[in-house]
Amino acid sequence: MGAMLAYNGGCHCGALNVTFETTVAPASLQRRADQCSFCPAHAAITMSDPNGALRFDAKPDALVRYRFGLKSADFLICARCGVYVGAVFAEGDDMWGIVNANALHERDLFTSPVQPVDYDGESPSARGDRRKERWTPVEAFNT
Repeated sequence: MGAMLAYNGGCHCGALNVTFETTVAPASLQRRADQCSFCPAHAAITMSDPNGALRFDAKPDALVRYRFGLKSADFLICARCGVYVGAVFAEGDDMWGIVNANALHERDLFTSPVQPVDYDGESPSARGDRRKERWTPVEAFNT
């Protein structure tokens, strides 16, 4: 495993913050553009590293958890400025997440081609299994 690299970001107003740690060089990290109705509306480009770590911090009353479709993940949106910073999926005491690359301060370092993805045909159990395998473990979720 390579050295852990940390990237910070958050929403426009500073009420939601994210730290994304990854073992993958920024230019090599896969970037995805989900084709659901939510992600294109937010210009979301998501990333994850199953060997990395994610931390989300929110000021009081700043976090909106939005669920749609199968309602199996919380999409994290700032209640003040409307920026989508990432999503989390929980099972028991464990949590995994993705980060919106556009919410990172160092977003220009991530240059791999954006891969369009479509998960509409997944069953709920297949979706959970994929997230546990590919998403980043969430180390802290402070709201």
